[in-house]
Amino acid sequence: MKLVSYNVYTQIGVFERIGALVENKKIIDLNMGYTTYLNDVEKETKPYEIATVKIPPNMLSFLDGEEKSMEAAKKTVEYVKRFLEKEETITGPKGEKIVYSLDEVKLLAPVPRPRSIRDWLTSKKHTEQAIKQAQQKLGTTLPEIRETAYEIPLYYRGDHQAVIGPEEDIVWPSYEDKLDFEFELGVYIGKKGINVSEEEAERYIAGYTIFNDVSARTMQFKAHRFILGPGKGKEFYTCNVMGPCMVTPDEIGDVYNLKMVARINGEVVVETRSSIKEDRLWTWTKLIEFASKDQYVYPGDFFGGGTVGGGCGLEIGRWIKPGDIIELEVEKIGILRNKVVKKT
Repeated sequence: MKLVSYNVYTQIGVFERIGALVENKKIIDLNMGYTTYLNDVEKETKPYEIATVKIPPNMLSFLDGEEKSMEAAKKTVEYVKRFLEKEETITGPKGEKIVYSLDEVKLLAPVPRPRSIRDWLTSKKHTEQAIKQAQQKLGTTLPEIRETAYEIPLYYRGDHQAVIGPEEDIVWPSYEDKLDFEFELGVYIGKKGINVSEEEAERYIAGYTIFNDVSARTMQFKAHRFILGPGKGKEFYTCNVMGPCMVTPDEIGDVYNLKMVARINGEVVVETRSSIKEDRLWTWTKLIEFASKDQYVYPGDFFGGGTVGGGCGLEIGRWIKPGDIIELEVEKIGILRNKVVKKT
């Protein structure tokens, strides 16, 4: 499934809902679709109440339901698609709308406010090139991290409140002169757990998305001199860009071999495959195992998979500018598109 969060506009206000993207152009409202399934097929006497528990119209609450909610969502999609394939209209028990076209809603980040954000360092190529370019172009030095990066998974904690979705503006931070994009895959956790083994960690993945880890480079490397993390280099309110959807593992297949293309104003600046195995320091399952050592991971936690090798302006010598349109495309997921703006 391709799961989305979106805003729908009504006469009485704006409501956040969750849905499944089908045919890449229609959205099935999962809560209302499941309500209809319970009413029409299961003949439940309280379909609205049961649907609100099984598939609440909020992605965090939905992920809290773990496998049971995912199974209900799959059942809903299968049921509603029967009507779509026959080009028949389907509505809720009281005539509610179930299927939307993309131009009727505003897509949000798949999880508009993740419970937490961890962004990892996983590419050997990115690690080496980023250090080299930082020294040459920014006139700064970084701590010697190569040995540590190969020894344990490294990550920083991001601001889970500073998340935007597709087609939203990336607002240039007022204190920065060198803004950068970083092209990554991301994972949402779908189960609560602690001390999760690498062997069972795959069951904890709810789905994958595209992640643009926007970075204020000058501020970031000033902060790094004191070895405390990126600070304001990665903490401004449009710095974590996610979307356009969360794709469940069964639809992704081999996550380590997806085509990835980045464009700036239509020009291809990055073309690679996801986490080429010989370049990857750590697998997704190893990251989950490491993060959960003596610490809980929760449904709705977000893991950034690390910038792919050559996947940022620092490495390729291409800083983004106000007015630029950044498109990050990943096979089987879609395109994450955003414009860079500078407020006066």
